[in-house]
Amino acid sequence: MRSPETCAPDGGRGRTGRYALRMAAYVVVDIQVKDPVRYEEYKKQALPSVTAFGGRYLVRGGAVTKLEGDWTPGRFVVLEFPNVARAKEWWSSDLYRPIKAIRHATASTKMILVEGT
Repeated sequence: MRSPETCAPDGGRGRTGRYALRMAAYVVVDIQVKDPVRYEEYKKQALPSVTAFGGRYLVRGGAVTKLEGDWTPGRFVVLEFPNVARAKEWWSSDLYRPIKAIRHATASTKMILVEGT
């Protein structure tokens, strides 16, 4: 269940008179680390960049158990942002750009942005 801070009136309560939830956004990342030593620097710098845009880590490199299919992720990360706009601002920001370059140099990444409820 979401905290009260994530609830907002639905534009004057619309027709239903109910409160609407703002759509959180999730950045889901499958990372194959190629240079673990240098990747540690990325991890140190990434956290403050995420929080600067209202984001937080939900999953950060925990154990992965395959339940179905042939997907075997390496390092798995899930970030939560208040909305899609903030996630995109973080990803394309001047703050994150040099940090992203470290990730590109030390790992292969598959990354998606998904809108949640």
